Amino acid sequence: MKFAISFFGLLLLAISGMLFFQFQVYSSHLETGEDKFSYTQEIEITYRNGSLDIRQHFRNLPNQEVNISWPNLAVSTDCFLETKTSCDRLSDDKTKFLSGEARNASLSYIIPLDGKLRSKQLLKDIFVTLKNGQATYSTVHISTDNQLKGQWITGLPLVGNQTLSLVNYSMFSGTGGVSEIYWQRGEMNMHKVADHLSIYSESTLNTKLSKQLESLAFLKDEHLAIVHGKNLSGQQGNRILFIDELSANGINKKISLLQVSRLYDFEESPSWVHEVVASFLTNSSIGGNKSIEMVDTLKDRFTEEQYRLWIEQLQSIKGESITAHRLDEMLSAVFGVSTNYFTMNEKTKSVYPLLYVDDRELFVQDKKQENVTVVLKDGNVLYSVDTILKTLGYKTSVGENGYYVQNATQNFRFPLQYGFYVYNQQRYNTISEPITTIEGDYYIEESWLQRLFNVDIQKNEDSIAIKTN
Repeated sequence: MKFAISFFGLLLLAISGMLFFQFQVYSSHLETGEDKFSYTQEIEITYRNGSLDIRQHFRNLPNQEVNISWPNLAVSTDCFLETKTSCDRLSDDKTKFLSGEARNASLSYIIPLDGKLRSKQLLKDIFVTLKNGQATYSTVHISTDNQLKGQWITGLPLVGNQTLSLVNYSMFSGTGGVSEIYWQRGEMNMHKVADHLSIYSESTLNTKLSKQLESLAFLKDEHLAIVHGKNLSGQQGNRILFIDELSANGINKKISLLQVSRLYDFEESPSWVHEVVASFLTNSSIGGNKSIEMVDTLKDRFTEEQYRLWIEQLQSIKGESITAHRLDEMLSAVFGVSTNYFTMNEKTKSVYPLLYVDDRELFVQDKKQENVTVVLKDGNVLYSVDTILKTLGYKTSVGENGYYVQNATQNFRFPLQYGFYVYNQQRYNTISEPITTIEGDYYIEESWLQRLFNVDIQKNEDSIAIKTN
């Protein structure tokens, strides 16, 4: 009984300690504004005298310190007194909302334009953002002098336009945030072809294209706007995309790559990595020849279950960093055997083949070798040959007539894909190739390594040992 009471007391103490520690961490996050949160926003924009006069209203702010990121171009930054409490939490230096009970706050600022509003002008990063905050719903109102004839696009769904006696007014509203607006003179046709997609074009969409666009796969539950044509800067927006030719494939590629780039952090990965991920998530062919061939190669190798696991793995890391190395780790887990498919393709312009890698430690003459790769290709075990043979006392070189290996008493020449090799000036025909190349690197097949260079190969769970007999 005493033991039970003592044990219960220790357990209670341990739980209390854990709860206290978690509370301290949580409190620290609240105080420093490190906790992620969501909010809604309403933005009022008035264009006058070559500037955008903006009032931005935040709703459902958390009771924690929130850092404010003002647009680089913003001037006359201040609090906007919408209600008695809308300015309570703004710090004196206007860099943060302090902790407080008030859930709403409003800011005002001006974005000067370079001279005046120009047609086909995409205005990016012009709104206040909140660190660690995500806007779940946005409403945007835009007003201009009624003498200014043109069309606004925000990426959000258009609610409506109205021309009044003094102003032109447009309203947009929908899920997610907004970071840019676009204006051009004249009026384009707006085609709402899907719940999450509107297309602005001077021409009409044919029935076939409309049907094709209805079945597009969207990776984010946010509306996008496609503008048929170019803008002045040539840049793409986060929710506004510009395309020269209206085709289902072109639009699908633009949308998929945009949404994938917002779902993951690709760091400095090459473009084909984006395309491969987008192709799998949308079950379509996106990108250039390299990415399409890589996707086809993987699909051919996957079983139905492995394909399902691969898609699940990709979806499970949304919001996280994607690198070639991480993709290889995921792919290895799916196959149940190591592969360096993505990292090797990062090093080559052409498509590096999908190979399984034996990642056990390798020893040659009891010396651990860091620069030897062992792969399985077409049912054969291949060893990158240079390091092994040099450790065994041979010199290697590549010449006009093949791959050369020699020591004091032995001379080999291996012509590639000719069905023979030469040993000490004598030719020997072969059924298989002793030496082969993979993207410029030379490999020797395991049985030929044993036979020609008189070595013994011992394998266990953790290592491979190569020794001369």
